[in-house]
Amino acid sequence: MSAEAGMQAWLASRVETWRQLAPQLEALEKRRDHTPAEALQAIELYRALGRDLSIARRILPASRVTKALEHSYAKLHSIIYRKPHDWRARLLTLFREEIPEVARELRPAIFWVTLLFVLSAGAGWWLIARHPELISLLASEEMINGVERGRLWTEGLLNVTPSSVLSIGILSNNIAVSLMAFCVGVFFGLGTFYIIATNGLMLGAIFAFTHQHGMAGELLKFVTAHGVVELSVICLAGAAGTMLGEALIRPTHATRRESFQHAATKASRLLVLCALLLIGCGFIEGYLSPDPDFPMASRVIVGFGYGIVMIGALTGHLFGRKRVKPGVDS
Repeated sequence: MSAEAGMQAWLASRVETWRQLAPQLEALEKRRDHTPAEALQAIELYRALGRDLSIARRILPASRVTKALEHSYAKLHSIIYRKPHDWRARLLTLFREEIPEVARELRPAIFWVTLLFVLSAGAGWWLIARHPELISLLASEEMINGVERGRLWTEGLLNVTPSSVLSIGILSNNIAVSLMAFCVGVFFGLGTFYIIATNGLMLGAIFAFTHQHGMAGELLKFVTAHGVVELSVICLAGAAGTMLGEALIRPTHATRRESFQHAATKASRLLVLCALLLIGCGFIEGYLSPDPDFPMASRVIVGFGYGIVMIGALTGHLFGRKRVKPGVDS
């Protein structure tokens, strides 16, 4: 009787503390920037809850009280041992370590996707050089008529559309193409190959068509400043898309679903950098490329300079990643 009375007294003394657990745990879970005092309080609560759970398991096994305490204890354990949330450190890790790691893993895919793009551009040039009438399959009627009249569709863009609006339109289009090249990789990589080949074919065909009318130089002048990085980003997104396809064809995890989820998570990190690079491309293409007074030498400097920035970002050196000496693991 005395033991039962003692158990009842203990339960009565702890009920109010247990009722306050839910709001306490919710507050701890929502916040990340706890003070040292709050952290110590959480640790003390963790210890007290552990003692209560130990007693409850001994005197009230398989009861609702014990199950509730087990749930609260597990939740508090995960809160205390979760990784600290420092968004600055997280971003630095993303750009210094994670994105370069994905880029290194995708080197073979980047090479083959880029080769596909180049060969497709060559095929487009050859096709239009041999059969000029087929340009209607790859270019709009307005574009064709303008070139035949000796005027590129890029001329006068700044007079028709404000640079800010033009830049946003170009940015959204570039991001849409890159996302498409990535997302259609879900079709076992075949969709990505189609998008890359189609874009390469169109680029080569348009350059061949403008060359036939003596305007390829003007088109190259327009493309140089933004094209180096813009076309590279499309190939990068395509390479990321092949990672999705390969995860489905040759799963590296227990199931294709797990393999796909793992590949999508890794590849999406590279897409973050691609989106940032495309913002710069949109700015250049909206403000600098259509400006007829911007000299070709400056366009080359901007284009290849931005390309160097892209390489620095892909390797992580742009964000302070230390160079690794040969023979030393990174």
